[in-house]
Amino acid sequence: MQPWLDDLADDLKSMSFNSTTTADINRSTSSGSETTWTASSLASHSTKPHASSGDPCWDGIRRVRSESPNGGVGLSDLRFVQRLGSGDIGSVYLAELKGATGCMFAAKVMDKKELSSRNKEGRARTEREILEMLDHPFLPTLYATLESARWSCLLTEFCPGGDLHVLRQRQPGKRFDEAAVRFYASEVVVALEYVHMMGIVYRDLKPENVLVRSDGHIMLTDFDLSLKCDNSTSTAQLVSDQNPPNTAPFSDYPIEAPQFASSSCILPSCIVPAVSCFHSKRKRKKKPGHRGAPEFVAEPVDVRSMSFVGTHEYLAPEIVSGEGHGSAVDWWTLGIFIFELLYGVTPFKGMDNEFTLANIVARALEFPKEPSMAAPAKDLVAQLLVKDPAKRMGSTMGATAIKHHPFFQGVNWALLRCTKPPFIPPPFTTQDIAGSDESCPETPVEYY
Repeated sequence: MQPWLDDLADDLKSMSFNSTTTADINRSTSSGSETTWTASSLASHSTKPHASSGDPCWDGIRRVRSESPNGGVGLSDLRFVQRLGSGDIGSVYLAELKGATGCMFAAKVMDKKELSSRNKEGRARTEREILEMLDHPFLPTLYATLESARWSCLLTEFCPGGDLHVLRQRQPGKRFDEAAVRFYASEVVVALEYVHMMGIVYRDLKPENVLVRSDGHIMLTDFDLSLKCDNSTSTAQLVSDQNPPNTAPFSDYPIEAPQFASSSCILPSCIVPAVSCFHSKRKRKKKPGHRGAPEFVAEPVDVRSMSFVGTHEYLAPEIVSGEGHGSAVDWWTLGIFIFELLYGVTPFKGMDNEFTLANIVARALEFPKEPSMAAPAKDLVAQLLVKDPAKRMGSTMGATAIKHHPFFQGVNWALLRCTKPPFIPPPFTTQDIAGSDESCPETPVEYY
């Protein structure tokens, strides 16, 4: 256990929530310092329909706020049940709101000093600030924040289905069938499309960061590495006559790159901007059977970084080579993500991290002979894993180009939330997290 974990456990214990605070939080005898926390809940939640509509956790938060002298939510209002997982800068705990049985949260407690030391590129937004900006069915709901001199605690939605890394290991052959991959990938595409529209590069897509909610739909989590520059906004366009016919060959539907402006006339909070905000695109000759309809395209093309961030097996070539990167790295990681869900392995993994990075930059993409995959799935992965970010699918037209790929044929993008998930987790009890999963004993189950 890292030293800061002992300090964190000691600080949490010093709050004296109640005698039932989890025994899984080990107290350190080396620290006797008191920690003062300040707490607040999000006043803006009423403007977030996806986060507040019919959500019992919001009802619990409102009740606590109404009864609190300062109108906030404090640590004394929570019962910490168990630690769910830990990382480089903090831990995630399962927390229950007192007086609201079954109202569970994922409490992510982060070390501010460690967080600051990792933020070498001077990112203008913290994870808290990014989550406060976001309101989408496939992204975390931030219910409240608690702060101390050393710690920052975020109360977010608890996902009882765990993450896709663990769920994949439970599948036959430790991989998903193509229909399940299509379902999870389509929801991730929509989540990334929204994040990009808000001018954010996610940079940490992997199965461990895609969680399964109680209804079986996904939640993209962990925005520690996300990049949002205050001086950069997403560029939006209304593009017409670009829909490819469903009968087109997989690689035979090039979409002309739009003439992006250096800045946007659309504010990140503008979900349905006026048509006058968009630049027009010159018309292209229609193909037979082509039903051209205006489409919304947004990519944070101005956001650039030189930082080396991410998970080794998922790093894009431009990150490894240090050439600088933008939003196209998210489409590379989508390709790795789909490959891993289909085959149970990542395509460029080497004997160690050094070999993995060398493979990412220099080795050609190869598909395993078994299991056999349909051509559209392999073609989509191949177009996402183009090493030149300028030629990578999604680099100019974003999610719009990806949605039109034949792999996603039949997906109703407007009604994804109505699609039946391939897996719906059973009703959750705290006994479910008493130990690691027997089906993959070396992989801890993380439910945040």
